[in-house]
Amino acid sequence: MKLHTIDTGLFKLDGGAMFGVVPKSMWQKLNPPDVNNMCSWAMRCLLVEDDNRLVLIDNGMGDKQDEKFMGFYYLHGEGSLHNSLKQLGFHASDITDVILTHLHFDHCGGSVKWKTDRSGFELSFPNARYWISQEQYDWAYPNPNVREKASFLKENILPIYESGHAQFVKPGEKVAGFDVLHVYGHTEGMMLPLLAYKDRKILYAADLIPSAGHLPLPYVMAYDMRPLQTLEEKGRILKQAVAEDWIIYLEHDPVTACISLQDTEKGVRLKDSFSLEDL
Repeated sequence: MKLHTIDTGLFKLDGGAMFGVVPKSMWQKLNPPDVNNMCSWAMRCLLVEDDNRLVLIDNGMGDKQDEKFMGFYYLHGEGSLHNSLKQLGFHASDITDVILTHLHFDHCGGSVKWKTDRSGFELSFPNARYWISQEQYDWAYPNPNVREKASFLKENILPIYESGHAQFVKPGEKVAGFDVLHVYGHTEGMMLPLLAYKDRKILYAADLIPSAGHLPLPYVMAYDMRPLQTLEEKGRILKQAVAEDWIIYLEHDPVTACISLQDTEKGVRLKDSFSLEDL
């Protein structure tokens, strides 16, 4: 098995929303905001070469949204989904499986693109199966709750279903051959792939632990649907990660891709930070 970081660019979100009830005087030391209180966040995805499979976990925001939409999120940075694949010698048609941790636009927007004549949408990865939590799909479409509606975009979801490429997953089932953890605090049925790699386990933490700055238990995003459940899930998973020496792969940390953990008097905290190439 080989793992590759896929940089799909940076975007901005309100720092207060990203850290919930934590005071700005504390979180701004971790992620300094701009004059509009916005912080930069990565959309760092993961590509897995595993035997005859080429598996992409999440795929960023994509580029099909209009200028007004993009203006809300200040997409920036040099990284892009397809350039990252190209630099590794791959093309979108090579991808055999796409795992979508959940259907928020910054995690699945790259799944679908405009047709060449812009008459409609088509799959970005035409030869791939798209693995989606059944619980998340039922939660997101066709009648998403009012609070998450702006994150569940029809053009990101419906083309996958209509293509016949969607592979729906229930708790306890493997996804593209990998174990996954299902969590429910951030959104219904978010899937966290757990990969066995070089005698270690790597947890793709998605929005359960968006960045290294979110390790303390109270540091929960205001975007989470069930913050108390996030607290429980994060506490339980971090405890297991320390006990079994897991590596945590961070999707949104603007600097750090991977971290290891340790127990301290204040709870589970950062031990080391490193890139995939360091493993």
